[in-house]
Amino acid sequence: MTAEPTLCAIVPPYVLDRLAEDGHAPAARSLALDAAHRTARLTAVPRQAPADRLERVISDAGHRERLPGRTVRREADGPVPDQSVNHAYDGLGATWTLFSAVYGRHSIDDQGLRLDATVHYGRDYDNAFWDGHRMVFGDGDGEVFGDFTACVDVIGHELAHGVTQFTAGLEYHNQPGALNESVSDVFGSLVKQYALHQDAADADWLIGAGLLAPGVQGVALRSMKAPGTAYDDPRLGKDPQPAHMRDYVQTGRDNGGVHINSGIPNHAFYLLADALGGPAWERAGRIWYDALTGRRLPADADFTAFARATVAAARARYPEPEVADTVTASWAKVGISPT
Repeated sequence: MTAEPTLCAIVPPYVLDRLAEDGHAPAARSLALDAAHRTARLTAVPRQAPADRLERVISDAGHRERLPGRTVRREADGPVPDQSVNHAYDGLGATWTLFSAVYGRHSIDDQGLRLDATVHYGRDYDNAFWDGHRMVFGDGDGEVFGDFTACVDVIGHELAHGVTQFTAGLEYHNQPGALNESVSDVFGSLVKQYALHQDAADADWLIGAGLLAPGVQGVALRSMKAPGTAYDDPRLGKDPQPAHMRDYVQTGRDNGGVHINSGIPNHAFYLLADALGGPAWERAGRIWYDALTGRRLPADADFTAFARATVAAARARYPEPEVADTVTASWAKVGISPT
């Protein structure tokens, strides 16, 4: 199944809203660009001949707002002086490697899709997004946000939206949308952990660590280990993510809170990975991947439906009953009963 392309950005609109209300011009401009991106008609990715090897093309928008920009690095080209280009190239490769080496997936669509990215989009653009076709990176404004190519988990997060697009096609609103965001956080974090050879116990479980500029009171955009603690800054406000269903946020903003309530399934995954131990991309990641790609998950799945899918995936893959029991217990700790 392939869902209609949905523009998915890493910085939530409520963060940029707050900055814009305080007179931060780059945030206001970024919000306007994001709104234009969302109302534009996104086109499906053109089909390519299947390929089992990694193919990357990095383009430079030259601080303009036109895509794709000028091609500056292709597959097998050596590093270039522009580090944003190199970071994007490496991050695409790290994401492709996780899905290929661990899950046997041939690129984002499982049919050898070439990975395209554009850097230096706009001026002081405070975001990065997947538009259903390519990755697009802003440079940040240097005051609140830095270069969006510098965080490999941000790149993994955005490309994982493509995996969801080509598999479960989770709708981008309310609980299905929060699951869509959470799945991207999960695999974005796993991309970083796999690249750093980290066990679950060694990982920071932060999304966008290093993205916030010096002086901002925070460590990242989100924390899977402790949702709601990633930042508390006079300009950004306090991280609003809940870690439990009792604190679920009912809102009409942010497509029904897709970036906010994703903290709940994020925390369930962290609890599972921590309980199982070892590399999180192995058993915990495999269970989430099987649930996402099993073609039984409806596009409008809520948290309970996804929790049930992960328990079923654990039972199908692992004969030891304690694995599925641990999945069930992890969801129960965030207030969701798969049974």
